[in-house]
Amino acid sequence: MAEKLAPEKRHSFFHGSQKVFEWDQTLDEVNMYINLPKGVPTNLIYCKIQSKHVEVGIKGNPPYMNHDLSSPVKTDSSFWTIEDDILHITLQKRDKGRTWSSPIEGQGQLDPYAADLEQKRLMLQRFQEENPGFDFSQAQFSGNCPDPRTFMGGIRSD
Repeated sequence: MAEKLAPEKRHSFFHGSQKVFEWDQTLDEVNMYINLPKGVPTNLIYCKIQSKHVEVGIKGNPPYMNHDLSSPVKTDSSFWTIEDDILHITLQKRDKGRTWSSPIEGQGQLDPYAADLEQKRLMLQRFQEENPGFDFSQAQFSGNCPDPRTFMGGIRSD
């Protein structure tokens, strides 16, 4: 049932007409997807993840991306992989349940409507996690959605 509440589609961040990255999020993590340039050996790609910063590039060249993150991450459980010429960066949220409006500080923020939809989806994901026998995939909120981090005493950590 939890997969019914997974992100339906990725958000895209463009600089001009060039797609810089795509991203999505769950209660626990933010995932970034970067298409790698053709013909560059994967062993030349690097990614450095710090608690509030990410740097991505090709060794021996200026970084492709060198930005602060919107919120802090757990560096010991964040990682990156390359598959099918796509760099996939998994950032483990330090504050589980926080709704990110973009992975990168000040870049490609979700519009208010998309941010509200994202917060509602994360709230339903939290309900699903805390009540695994129920299906919340068709549930709806009327009015403002509460913050998944703080609603009813906050997220339980087992």
